[in-house]
Amino acid sequence: MRLPYLTALPVAAVLALSACGGGDASDPEDSPVVEADEELAAMVPADLAEEGVITIGVDSEYPPAEFLDTDGQTVIGFDVELFDAAAAKLGLETDWQSAPFDAIITGVDSGKYDVGVSSFTINNERLENVNMVSYLTAGTQWFGLAGNPNDVDPDNACGRRIAVQAGTVQVPDIEARSEQCEEDGEAPIEIQQFESQTQATTSVVSGQSDASLADLPVSGYAIEQTGGGKLETYGDQYEAAPYGVVTPKEDTELAEAIAAGYAAIIEDGTYGEILAEWGIGNGAIETPEVNPSVEQ
Repeated sequence: MRLPYLTALPVAAVLALSACGGGDASDPEDSPVVEADEELAAMVPADLAEEGVITIGVDSEYPPAEFLDTDGQTVIGFDVELFDAAAAKLGLETDWQSAPFDAIITGVDSGKYDVGVSSFTINNERLENVNMVSYLTAGTQWFGLAGNPNDVDPDNACGRRIAVQAGTVQVPDIEARSEQCEEDGEAPIEIQQFESQTQATTSVVSGQSDASLADLPVSGYAIEQTGGGKLETYGDQYEAAPYGVVTPKEDTELAEAIAAGYAAIIEDGTYGEILAEWGIGNGAIETPEVNPSVEQ
């Protein structure tokens, strides 16, 4: 059962996650220049092509994938740069609109957003309701205070306070671990769900939580941005799975066009350049797919 959202304790100047870029990679002027491909642009649904702008729902508090720049308004991150480049191949400009993570798929389904791009792990539950276009892979990584003063074992975290972002694939993961604790006669995990990963990370730094788990790029970035050796990873990455762009279930045409856009930036090297700038080249894929087969 999910617990209510918790509010992170204030940690002044410790986590500037939504105000720090990934070096030069966060500067729009340094982003790769991508030109439209007429053949690919012809794949875009007519109404969207005529408008020329694609609206994207995004949870802008998940650095380094998607987060707010220092102006507090501009959404930046590796997910943003990748999709901007793919959309440019299709002759489309992008309009990023911040939203709660667990409201994005509903927003795509209702037509509020044309697509959702927010580090969505592709799973069968989501594929029942929307189309998803793969573009990267990432697994889950635990992290906590350096030196592991709370003696957190990801494989046996019974009785520990674990922070997680609500609506992510990490929620059923930690819930299953807690259920196993109870079956083994141990204390359940105290699952602390937060609206954003930034809040979850802050709770670990402040001591409100014993550890957190998130996608590997996010965990790594949190550790980097806190600085001073405050945080470290616990254990290894596991259950690597593809990220996917969310598109309406009935709009396969749009999904195919987006897949073609990603394929084009993979072929011309833009994709690899962006991944290298953000230090996430190990998550690269060779071929984007619409609704790829994934394990349960």
